[in-house]
Amino acid sequence: MINVLSLTKATVTRVEAAGMGDRVCVDLCTIMRPGEGLLVGSFARGLFLVHSECLESNYIASRPFRVNAGPVHAYVAIPGEKTCYLSELKSGKEVIVVDQKGQQRNAIVGRVKIETRQLILVEAKQDSVAQTHYSILLQNAETVALVSSCQAGNEVAKAIPVSSLKVGDEVVLRVQGGARHTGIEIEEFIVEN
Repeated sequence: MINVLSLTKATVTRVEAAGMGDRVCVDLCTIMRPGEGLLVGSFARGLFLVHSECLESNYIASRPFRVNAGPVHAYVAIPGEKTCYLSELKSGKEVIVVDQKGQQRNAIVGRVKIETRQLILVEAKQDSVAQTHYSILLQNAETVALVSSCQAGNEVAKAIPVSSLKVGDEVVLRVQGGARHTGIEIEEFIVEN
């Protein structure tokens, strides 16, 4: 297994309320630290680093074992350079926990909780000339955050709550190959919008 994944900066280009949907909270059998979370996205070609709920909040107690990861259709990174749908996770399955530098470790899923919640659409791209947009839907809540890229000279990543995310913010993204079948990257023409 590669211990460090290649992560990149992406600039948020769109933040928009999306309506109601079934979102997945993933509770792990391990404690996550600031800067750590799961790689999740609407398309496997670009996964956002969704921060764990390890930070204190005015709204709810810290839950360092939890990631409020996104809706049931979203992809999540799992061991073996694969992905699966959030809806496929269950107790005993493994996912990879990643920090803002790309360091990864395996973690066991203890519980998956699916509930209907208000969602927000976030789109980002790598640079101003890039044509490829990456997207994720997340619960629109103060406790749900994306990891921002580390600033020069600062080793600590910042978690940006999606409720205060705005166009121009920089977030961490894992860009990988295009087409996937049963979670495994394949060589094939595919268009996903």
